[in-house]
Amino acid sequence: MQYQSECFEALKSVSKVSKPFEKVLMDTLKLFMAIPGKVNFLQMGRYGEFSEQTYRNNFENEAFDWFAFNEYLVRKVLNGKFLAIAVDPSFLPKSGKKTPWIGRFWSGVAGEMKRGQEIFGVGVIDVENHDCMTLSAPQTPDAKSLEEMDYNLVEWYCQNLIILKEKLQKISRLVVADAFFSKETFVNPLLKEGFHVISRFRNDAVLFYPTLQKPTGKRGHPKWYDGKVDFANLDLSRCEEIEVDKGRLIGLKAYSKSLKRSIKVVVWYPDEEDTTKWQIYFSTDDSMSTKDVIDCYRTRFQLEF
Repeated sequence: MQYQSECFEALKSVSKVSKPFEKVLMDTLKLFMAIPGKVNFLQMGRYGEFSEQTYRNNFENEAFDWFAFNEYLVRKVLNGKFLAIAVDPSFLPKSGKKTPWIGRFWSGVAGEMKRGQEIFGVGVIDVENHDCMTLSAPQTPDAKSLEEMDYNLVEWYCQNLIILKEKLQKISRLVVADAFFSKETFVNPLLKEGFHVISRFRNDAVLFYPTLQKPTGKRGHPKWYDGKVDFANLDLSRCEEIEVDKGRLIGLKAYSKSLKRSIKVVVWYPDEEDTTKWQIYFSTDDSMSTKDVIDCYRTRFQLEF
């Protein structure tokens, strides 16, 4: 009853929902919690109040605003002051010849490309309370469909966020993503739309210290940066170190060669004998604190859970 009450309350935030669809939707939400095993229209017709065809017809004909439904629940539950948008593609094993957009996608669990479907999970993370809720999960097109749309995979991910720009930026302008998204083709289009990106670089990322040279009054721009950042031997005079357990956390500002901009960099050195196992996190908002960057990235894992 409590679950049903919460769902009815969230439905009020979605405009133009017909009464027949409202009944079918409420029954569907209960069935997702009750049906053992796979949930599909055949199973719903077997366990639910309506026929299989009724479920099919309603979900085919009704354009339901899932984003508004989920946003209401997010704002009700996540009450922290530090929110960010997290993204994470998720592989779903699926066979069959008639299911749309079945293709080969990366499975993080298997560590290889596998046949199935993929959803592009977009959620809100509450950094203060270390929590996350999902906003939307559009299905990723297969390689052939992406080619017909004239997109590559990263561009498609990026466009999905840009389409939701106005709605997302009412919640947060920070987008947190894993190392796969630390590409210029993902980061720079989002920057142009008013977002900032937090992600992780590879260990061999090419970064430079910002220049300390002052303008001389001569023609030409002063040099943009000084020497290359050597993560095995950081110039600590340009860094700040944060006290943490089981490792060292160091923050600095740097110039990224791949992103062609100044960024905030956070380097984590674990307490191990192998000193090459550092991890490099970054934010395109170079005014962020070291602690906020690392807290934001670590909370991103709640979306995966």
